[in-house]
Amino acid sequence: MKVGFIGLGSQGGPMARRIAEAGYPTILWARRPAVLGQFADTPATVAESPAALAAASDLVCLCVVGDADVEELADGGLLAAMRAGSVIAVHSTVHPDTCRRLADKAAVTGVSVIDAPVSGGGPAAEQGRLLVMAGGDADVVERCRPVFETYADPVVHLGELGSGQTTKLLNNLLFTANLGTAATALSLAGALGVAPERLAEVVSRSSGNSFALNALGGIGGLDRLAEVAGGLLQKDVRLVVELADGAGAGAGAVLDAADATLTLMGHPR
Repeated sequence: MKVGFIGLGSQGGPMARRIAEAGYPTILWARRPAVLGQFADTPATVAESPAALAAASDLVCLCVVGDADVEELADGGLLAAMRAGSVIAVHSTVHPDTCRRLADKAAVTGVSVIDAPVSGGGPAAEQGRLLVMAGGDADVVERCRPVFETYADPVVHLGELGSGQTTKLLNNLLFTANLGTAATALSLAGALGVAPERLAEVVSRSSGNSFALNALGGIGGLDRLAEVAGGLLQKDVRLVVELADGAGAGAGAVLDAADATLTLMGHPR
Protein backbone atom coordinates (compact mmCIF):
# COMPACT_ATOMS: atom_id res chain seq x y z
CA MET A 1 0.00 0.00 0.00
CA LYS A 2 1.37 3.41 -1.02
CA VAL A 3 0.60 6.00 1.66
CA GLY A 4 0.32 9.76 1.18
CA PHE A 5 0.52 11.92 4.32
CA ILE A 6 -0.42 15.58 4.75
CA GLY A 7 -0.14 17.35 8.10
CA LEU A 8 3.41 16.94 9.39
CA GLY A 9 3.13 18.76 12.70
CA SER A 10 4.13 17.63 16.18
CA GLN A 11 1.86 14.59 15.95
CA GLY A 12 1.55 13.98 12.22
CA GLY A 13 5.29 14.16 11.65
CA PRO A 14 6.12 11.18 13.90
CA MET A 15 3.17 9.26 12.42
CA ALA A 16 4.46 9.74 8.88
CA ARG A 17 7.99 8.79 9.94
CA ARG A 18 6.82 5.50 11.43
CA ILE A 19 4.90 4.66 8.24
CA ALA A 20 7.98 5.28 6.12
CA GLU A 21 10.32 3.43 8.45
CA ALA A 22 7.95 0.44 8.49
CA GLY A 23 8.60 0.00 4.77
CA TYR A 24 5.46 1.47 3.24
CA PRO A 25 6.17 3.65 0.18
CA THR A 26 5.37 7.07 1.69
CA ILE A 27 4.65 10.30 -0.17
CA LEU A 28 4.59 13.64 1.68
CA TRP A 29 3.34 17.14 0.98
CA ALA A 30 3.41 20.21 3.23
CA ARG A 31 2.33 23.83 2.95
CA ARG A 32 5.61 24.77 4.64
CA PRO A 33 8.41 23.00 2.76
CA ALA A 34 10.76 23.55 5.72
CA VAL A 35 9.03 20.79 7.71
CA LEU A 36 10.00 18.24 5.08
CA GLY A 37 13.66 18.42 6.13
CA GLN A 38 12.97 16.14 9.10
CA PHE A 39 12.38 13.28 6.66
CA ALA A 40 15.68 13.54 4.80
CA ASP A 41 16.95 10.41 6.57
CA THR A 42 13.87 8.34 5.65
CA PRO A 43 12.86 6.69 2.36
CA ALA A 44 9.82 8.99 2.06
CA THR A 45 9.43 11.02 -1.13
CA VAL A 46 7.95 14.49 -1.58
CA ALA A 47 5.08 15.36 -3.93
CA GLU A 48 4.89 18.68 -5.74
CA SER A 49 1.21 19.15 -4.88
CA PRO A 50 -1.68 17.52 -3.02
CA ALA A 51 -3.00 16.27 -6.36
CA ALA A 52 0.33 14.64 -7.21
CA LEU A 53 0.39 12.99 -3.79
CA ALA A 54 -3.16 11.73 -4.26
CA ALA A 55 -2.47 10.30 -7.69
CA ALA A 56 0.43 8.25 -6.32
CA SER A 57 -1.31 6.95 -3.16
CA ASP A 58 -3.59 4.08 -2.23
CA LEU A 59 -4.24 5.66 1.19
CA VAL A 60 -4.12 9.39 1.92
CA CYS A 61 -3.84 10.31 5.60
CA LEU A 62 -4.85 13.84 6.63
CA CYS A 63 -3.60 15.13 9.98
CA VAL A 64 -4.32 18.85 9.52
CA VAL A 65 -5.78 21.25 12.08
CA GLY A 66 -9.49 21.49 11.37
CA ASP A 67 -12.55 21.23 9.15
CA ALA A 68 -11.62 24.03 6.79
CA ASP A 69 -8.20 22.48 6.14
CA VAL A 70 -9.72 19.08 5.31
CA GLU A 71 -12.26 20.62 2.96
CA GLU A 72 -9.69 22.86 1.26
CA LEU A 73 -7.38 19.94 0.53
CA ALA A 74 -10.18 17.70 -0.68
CA ASP A 75 -11.60 20.30 -3.06
CA GLY A 76 -8.16 21.61 -4.02
CA GLY A 77 -6.99 18.55 -5.91
CA LEU A 78 -7.08 15.46 -3.71
CA LEU A 79 -10.44 14.07 -4.76
CA ALA A 80 -10.00 14.84 -8.43
CA ALA A 81 -6.68 12.97 -8.55
CA MET A 82 -7.45 9.89 -6.46
CA ARG A 83 -8.05 6.54 -8.12
CA ALA A 84 -11.12 4.36 -7.59
CA GLY A 85 -10.52 1.98 -4.68
CA SER A 86 -8.24 4.34 -2.79
CA VAL A 87 -8.95 5.65 0.72
CA ILE A 88 -8.85 8.94 2.63
CA ALA A 89 -8.29 8.64 6.39
CA VAL A 90 -9.12 11.79 8.34
CA HIS A 91 -6.87 11.81 11.40
CA SER A 92 -7.80 15.43 12.19
CA THR A 93 -10.36 16.12 14.92
CA VAL A 94 -13.31 17.58 13.01
CA HIS A 95 -17.11 17.57 12.92
CA PRO A 96 -18.49 14.14 11.92
CA ASP A 97 -20.51 15.84 9.19
CA THR A 98 -17.29 17.07 7.57
CA CYS A 99 -16.29 13.43 7.07
CA ARG A 100 -19.75 12.51 5.81
CA ARG A 101 -19.77 15.32 3.24
CA LEU A 102 -16.29 14.29 2.12
CA ALA A 103 -17.46 10.68 1.79
CA ASP A 104 -20.42 11.72 -0.37
CA LYS A 105 -18.10 13.58 -2.76
CA ALA A 106 -15.53 10.78 -2.80
CA ALA A 107 -18.07 8.05 -3.50
CA VAL A 108 -18.74 9.54 -6.95
CA THR A 109 -15.30 8.39 -8.10
CA GLY A 110 -15.14 5.20 -6.02
CA VAL A 111 -12.95 6.58 -3.24
CA SER A 112 -13.65 5.56 0.38
CA VAL A 113 -13.42 7.77 3.47
CA ILE A 114 -12.89 6.74 7.06
CA ASP A 115 -12.56 8.99 10.08
CA ALA A 116 -9.63 8.03 12.27
CA PRO A 117 -8.84 10.71 14.87
CA VAL A 118 -6.00 9.92 17.23
CA SER A 119 -5.15 10.49 20.88
CA GLY A 120 -1.82 10.51 22.68
CA GLY A 121 0.28 13.27 21.15
CA GLY A 122 3.69 13.33 19.51
CA PRO A 123 5.56 11.20 22.09
CA ALA A 124 2.98 8.42 21.78
CA ALA A 125 3.23 8.58 17.98
CA GLU A 126 7.02 8.25 18.18
CA GLN A 127 6.64 5.16 20.37
CA GLY A 128 3.89 3.57 18.24
CA ARG A 129 1.27 3.75 20.96
CA LEU A 130 -1.26 6.29 19.72
CA LEU A 131 -4.93 5.39 19.99
CA VAL A 132 -6.82 5.46 16.68
CA MET A 133 -10.60 5.85 16.90
CA ALA A 134 -11.89 4.65 13.53
CA GLY A 135 -15.30 5.05 11.96
CA GLY A 136 -16.49 3.82 8.59
CA ASP A 137 -16.87 0.64 6.56
CA ALA A 138 -15.33 -2.26 8.49
CA ASP A 139 -13.61 -3.73 5.44
CA VAL A 140 -11.97 -0.39 4.61
CA VAL A 141 -10.80 0.05 8.19
CA GLU A 142 -9.25 -3.43 8.11
CA ARG A 143 -7.42 -2.62 4.88
CA CYS A 144 -5.88 0.41 6.57
CA ARG A 145 -5.24 -1.21 9.96
CA PRO A 146 -1.68 -2.44 9.19
CA VAL A 147 -0.65 1.14 8.32
CA PHE A 148 -2.34 2.54 11.42
CA GLU A 149 -0.60 -0.07 13.56
CA THR A 150 2.80 1.35 12.61
CA TYR A 151 2.06 4.25 14.97
CA ALA A 152 -0.95 3.15 17.04
CA ASP A 153 -1.86 0.53 19.59
CA PRO A 154 -4.77 0.05 19.84
CA VAL A 155 -6.75 0.76 16.68
CA VAL A 156 -10.43 0.68 17.70
CA HIS A 157 -13.24 0.46 15.13
CA LEU A 158 -16.24 2.23 16.67
CA GLY A 159 -18.88 1.88 13.97
CA GLU A 160 -20.21 3.88 11.06
CA LEU A 161 -18.51 6.91 9.53
CA GLY A 162 -18.40 9.77 12.03
CA SER A 163 -18.34 7.59 15.13
CA GLY A 164 -14.60 8.03 15.52
CA GLN A 165 -14.93 11.81 15.49
CA THR A 166 -17.83 11.74 17.95
CA THR A 167 -15.79 9.57 20.30
CA LYS A 168 -12.73 11.83 20.05
CA LEU A 169 -14.82 14.92 20.75
CA LEU A 170 -16.34 13.29 23.83
CA ASN A 171 -12.85 12.35 25.01
CA ASN A 172 -11.68 15.94 24.57
CA LEU A 173 -14.74 17.27 26.37
CA LEU A 174 -13.92 15.08 29.36
CA PHE A 175 -10.22 15.99 29.19
CA THR A 176 -11.13 19.70 29.20
CA ALA A 177 -13.38 19.20 32.21
CA ASN A 178 -10.67 17.26 34.05
CA LEU A 179 -8.10 19.98 33.41
CA GLY A 180 -10.15 22.53 35.32
CA THR A 181 -10.85 20.27 38.27
CA ALA A 182 -7.18 19.25 38.50
CA ALA A 183 -5.91 22.83 38.20
CA THR A 184 -8.26 24.16 40.87
CA ALA A 185 -7.45 21.25 43.20
CA LEU A 186 -3.74 22.05 42.90
CA SER A 187 -4.44 25.71 43.59
CA LEU A 188 -6.56 24.84 46.62
CA ALA A 189 -3.73 22.68 47.93
CA GLY A 190 -1.45 25.71 48.07
CA ALA A 191 -4.07 27.73 49.91
CA LEU A 192 -4.43 24.93 52.47
CA GLY A 193 -0.71 24.64 53.10
CA VAL A 194 0.11 21.62 50.92
CA ALA A 195 2.67 22.12 48.16
CA PRO A 196 0.85 21.60 44.83
CA GLU A 197 3.69 19.49 43.44
CA ARG A 198 3.50 17.18 46.46
CA LEU A 199 -0.26 16.85 46.04
CA ALA A 200 0.30 15.95 42.39
CA GLU A 201 2.87 13.34 43.43
CA VAL A 202 0.38 11.72 45.78
CA VAL A 203 -2.72 11.97 43.58
CA SER A 204 -0.86 10.56 40.58
CA ARG A 205 -0.65 7.32 42.56
CA SER A 206 -4.13 7.53 44.05
CA SER A 207 -7.79 7.27 43.08
CA GLY A 208 -7.99 10.94 42.06
CA ASN A 209 -5.40 10.56 39.30
CA SER A 210 -6.13 11.68 35.74
CA PHE A 211 -4.31 12.22 32.48
CA ALA A 212 -5.17 15.91 32.87
CA LEU A 213 -3.37 16.17 36.21
CA ASN A 214 -0.20 14.70 34.73
CA ALA A 215 -0.48 16.90 31.64
CA LEU A 216 -0.55 20.01 33.82
CA GLY A 217 2.62 18.96 35.58
CA GLY A 218 4.37 18.06 32.36
CA ILE A 219 3.66 21.30 30.54
CA GLY A 220 3.91 23.80 33.37
CA GLY A 221 0.35 24.56 34.45
CA LEU A 222 -2.97 25.59 32.96
CA ASP A 223 -1.77 28.94 31.62
CA ARG A 224 0.98 27.28 29.60
CA LEU A 225 -1.42 24.63 28.31
CA ALA A 226 -3.84 27.37 27.30
CA GLU A 227 -1.16 28.86 25.05
CA VAL A 228 -0.62 25.53 23.33
CA ALA A 229 -4.09 23.99 23.19
CA GLY A 230 -6.69 26.45 24.47
CA GLY A 231 -8.07 27.28 21.03
CA LEU A 232 -8.21 23.64 19.98
CA LEU A 233 -10.05 22.56 23.13
CA GLN A 234 -12.47 25.46 22.68
CA LYS A 235 -13.15 24.26 19.12
CA ASP A 236 -13.73 20.68 20.23
CA VAL A 237 -16.10 21.63 23.05
CA ARG A 238 -18.09 23.80 20.64
CA LEU A 239 -18.36 20.88 18.21
CA VAL A 240 -19.54 18.38 20.81
CA VAL A 241 -22.11 20.88 22.11
CA GLU A 242 -23.40 21.27 18.55
CA LEU A 243 -23.73 17.48 18.30
CA ALA A 244 -25.53 17.28 21.64
CA ASP A 245 -27.93 20.08 20.71
CA GLY A 246 -28.68 18.38 17.40
CA ALA A 247 -29.49 15.15 19.21
CA GLY A 248 -31.58 16.91 21.86
CA ALA A 249 -29.22 15.61 24.54
CA GLY A 250 -28.09 17.56 27.57
CA ALA A 251 -24.34 17.48 28.20
CA GLY A 252 -24.78 17.99 31.95
CA ALA A 253 -22.03 18.36 34.53
CA VAL A 254 -19.18 17.48 32.17
CA LEU A 255 -20.00 20.52 30.02
CA ASP A 256 -20.30 22.75 33.09
CA ALA A 257 -16.80 21.69 34.15
CA ALA A 258 -15.42 22.06 30.63
CA ASP A 259 -16.89 25.56 30.32
CA ALA A 260 -15.30 26.51 33.64
CA THR A 261 -11.94 25.23 32.37
CA LEU A 262 -12.19 27.18 29.11
CA THR A 263 -12.93 30.34 31.08
CA LEU A 264 -9.89 29.73 33.30
CA MET A 265 -7.82 29.26 30.13
CA GLY A 266 -9.05 32.53 28.62
CA HIS A 267 -10.88 30.71 25.82
CA PRO A 268 -14.54 30.78 26.88
CA ARG A 269 -16.88 28.81 24.65
